[in-house]
Amino acid sequence: MEATRNYLGKGSGLEDFRFLHVSTDEVYGSLGETGYFTEETPYDPRSPYSSSKASSDHLVRAYFHTYNFPMVISNCSNNYGANQFPEKLIPTIIINAISGNSIPIYGSGANVRDWLFVSDHVEALLCVLGRGKPGRTYNIGGDSEYTNLEIVLKSCKILDHLVPSEQPYSKQIIFVEDRPGHDFRYSMDSKKISDELEWKIKTTFEEGLEKTIQWYLDNRNWWERVLSGAYRLERIGDES
Repeated sequence: MEATRNYLGKGSGLEDFRFLHVSTDEVYGSLGETGYFTEETPYDPRSPYSSSKASSDHLVRAYFHTYNFPMVISNCSNNYGANQFPEKLIPTIIINAISGNSIPIYGSGANVRDWLFVSDHVEALLCVLGRGKPGRTYNIGGDSEYTNLEIVLKSCKILDHLVPSEQPYSKQIIFVEDRPGHDFRYSMDSKKISDELEWKIKTTFEEGLEKTIQWYLDNRNWWERVLSGAYRLERIGDES
């Protein structure tokens, strides 16, 4: 950041420079059963991870106000899609299900998240980077709220169709101790980015989930290599 400040201080290329800071909905804290996060929602992070993200948002915003640093911030909801690492919820469901392992759900599975297909998120980021006004924040949501239990059941139903097993994959579900600081619900209001930048979701959750599951079924070598410990930070995704 210091090097960037020095560069901008010289006035070289400032008109062509834009800094996009990609953040998360977790910085806003936890919602009850109703309501949405907007760009005006006060920050209220509840975990060390979300607190670190909130602090980075504040730092970038401070550089805008102090040095006229040409930044824009985006806060997005839960992403899903191809190439997501196995520790995340949807890959965990798929891999454990087809491997014959238990499918773990934290607590009762009642926690709610708003799901955003990765290609829709990428298009939103391009909109924010290209047309967002410096100093502004844009919330990016998927308009697809589901409990964790609903996500698991939907995934199991698709797997039942694509790779039938002797019994429904939902029979492999187990409930495990909830994780510390597990926020109850996130929900993003994307009206600002829709109105100002004309971005909208193109992929329904049902379409995106089926595409995601099919990708993991077709790319077993990819996630098996990650899980085996052979992965050493090299690029192993699509080379196209």
